[in-house]
Amino acid sequence: MSDQALQRLLDGNRRFTAHRPALDASPARRREVARGQKPVAMVLGCVDSRVPPELIFDQGLGDLFVIRTAGEVLDQAALGSLEFGVAELGIPILVVLGHQQCGAVKAAIDESAGHGEAEADVRYLVEALAPAIEAGKRLGGELWDQAGRAQIALQVERLRRSPILAEAVASGALHVVGAWYDLETGLVEMTGD
Repeated sequence: MSDQALQRLLDGNRRFTAHRPALDASPARRREVARGQKPVAMVLGCVDSRVPPELIFDQGLGDLFVIRTAGEVLDQAALGSLEFGVAELGIPILVVLGHQQCGAVKAAIDESAGHGEAEADVRYLVEALAPAIEAGKRLGGELWDQAGRAQIALQVERLRRSPILAEAVASGALHVVGAWYDLETGLVEMTGD
């Protein structure tokens, strides 16, 4: 089931990049999903306005269960929402979707380099992203994207340890994967996490 859901997302991304969307937001679809939801996938993605999961995966109303936070940072509300998606809705796949040039990752990089200090609750995001920045440094290469990719891997690992999600993964009811979005091409690649 998770393989079919993942393939549906990748097929949708191909339609998106080919400028041939097929997403359904019709009045009939609105009436259908008003009776209940049965999303095919969950996406934990970034709040960045250039990375709307419904569009880049070409999915219509009721197809995706989406949680968006800056830099895919998990907190209790986000994690609880994802656990709800598995426990109550039986969603078979969870995609952690990162992207190029993430502003939250850049803020964390800048602070780690001593270029300013995050204020108010932005500080929470910067602190939460610090492990990804350190992991990105160890990977070498261009830090901005390497840290973004490291954040995906760290979040996939954290999600797989959540008791509700871990049980679903162990039983084969859930697959947790990482994905990377290229802002220029619009392509999504699986990260192998």
